[in-house]
Amino acid sequence: MTRRATRRIQVGNVPVGDGAPITVQSMTNTPTADVDATVAQIHRLEASGCELVRVAVPDMDAAAAIGAIKARITIPLIADIHFDHRLAIAAAQHGADALRINPGNIGGRKKVDEVVACARDRQLPIRIGVNSGSLEKDLLATHGGATPAAMVESAMGHVRLLEDAGFERIKISIKASDVPRTVAAYRLLAQQTDHPLHLGITEAGSLYAGVVKSAMGIGMLLAEGIGDTLRVSLTRDCVEEVRVGFEILKALDIRRRGPEIISCPTCGRCGIDLIEVVDQVEKALLPRTVPIKLAIMGCVVNGPGEAREADIGIAGGEGVGILFKKGKVIRKVPRDQLVAVLLAEVDQWEKENGAATTDERS
Repeated sequence: MTRRATRRIQVGNVPVGDGAPITVQSMTNTPTADVDATVAQIHRLEASGCELVRVAVPDMDAAAAIGAIKARITIPLIADIHFDHRLAIAAAQHGADALRINPGNIGGRKKVDEVVACARDRQLPIRIGVNSGSLEKDLLATHGGATPAAMVESAMGHVRLLEDAGFERIKISIKASDVPRTVAAYRLLAQQTDHPLHLGITEAGSLYAGVVKSAMGIGMLLAEGIGDTLRVSLTRDCVEEVRVGFEILKALDIRRRGPEIISCPTCGRCGIDLIEVVDQVEKALLPRTVPIKLAIMGCVVNGPGEAREADIGIAGGEGVGILFKKGKVIRKVPRDQLVAVLLAEVDQWEKENGAATTDERS
C-alpha cells in the first residue's frame, strides 16, 4: 500500500503524518482531576504500547491536573475540550502536548482565535474532531442529515477557521458510529486536505461489535493509505483499545508490536485444551514487544504443516505434544509442559534476535 502524503505535526515527542509510523492512542476514563487514578491508568496504557493518550477536561480542576499527570507519565498528553475555550487555554498553560477541540462549540471566532494564539505560542497541535452526532444545524438542514458530505464540510470549515488565524499544526478526525459513513467521509476528506488524519469509529460499542466495526472501518482506510494515527473506541478497558489497534496494524502488515499468534479453530482431533493454552500464552506475552510469529495447534497431524511459516509452534497430542520451528518437528514435550516450553523458546528467540518493535512497512 502507498501512504497518503500529508504534512507532519509533532505531538510532544511523537511525529504524526508525512510517513511517520501510524500511532496507536487511547483515552482515559478516570476523572482527570483524580491524578493518582489517571496516572495509574496511563501507566497501564504505556505498558500496553499506547503512544498518545487523551484525557477529558470538563472543568478547571481537570485542566489544573494536566501538569501533575504529565510529570508522572512518558507518553504525550492530549487535552479533550468541549464548550469552553478557557479550558483549552488552561490545559495548554498546564502543559498539555496537544488539544482536541470542536471549533464549532467553543464560542465563536474570537474565542477560537484565543485558543489558536495560545497553541501557537506553545507550538502545540490542535485536532479538529468532527462527529456525526454533533454537526451544525445548518449543515444538517442543507444536507438532509449527518451525511459524509456534511461531515466533511463541517471539518473543512473548522480547518479554515484555524488556517485563517495563521495556524497550521492541524490534525483532523471525522467519525460516525457506523462504518459506511465513516469510510465515505474519510475518503472524501482525504481528497480535500493534506493535513494528517486521525482514524476511528466513534461509539463503536462493546467488545465484539466494537472490534468488528473498528477493524472494518479503520482497516479499509489504512489499506487505502489513509490515516496517520488511530484510536479504537470500545466500551471496555482502555488497554483493550490499544491491543486491538496494534492487531489491526499487524493484520495489514503495517506495524508489528509483540507476538503474532496463529491457532487452529479446533476439531475432533484436538489433543489439548487449546482455548486455555492460547489464553495462557496470550496473557503471558501481552507486555512483550518481540515481533515473533507463534503457532498453537490442536493436533500433531496437521499442526506443523499448517503453521509452516511460524517461527515457533506447539501442537497437542495424546499425552505429549510437539515443539516445531518453521514447520519442522524439533522434539516431543509432555503435554503439561507445552506452555512453559513455548514461553522459554520465545525468551531464547528474543535473546538471539533482539526485541525490535513496530517496524513500519507501508
